[in-house]
Amino acid sequence: MDDMEEQVEQVLDGPVPEIPVIARSRPSKRSFVGIVTNKRKNEEGKLVGMDKTVVVTVSTRKLHRLYRKYVTSTKKYKAHDETNSANTGDRVRIVESRPLSREKRWRLAEIIERAE
Repeated sequence: MDDMEEQVEQVLDGPVPEIPVIARSRPSKRSFVGIVTNKRKNEEGKLVGMDKTVVVTVSTRKLHRLYRKYVTSTKKYKAHDETNSANTGDRVRIVESRPLSREKRWRLAEIIERAE
């Protein structure tokens, strides 16, 4: 091994430079802002639906390449709401997480705006 380093030093005309090790950080988690659409109440005022789960509808606007018109597309995500604090119509932020169930891969990060 020393012979190899000596040969490299001769070629480079000096000591072998140290290569810094760059630590890779995890990629940032995706987040979306959307509106809660699934919480419903029945006649007695009790919540009907899933416990600790909200369905968040996220709308995105993109410019159509050919027609140059804005096209709105909507997608629904099931997100985990640990405290059951979000209600229908609330504007919320969801963050990507590990799979929590068959369809839940998001969790509720914050409630941005309450519905009136």
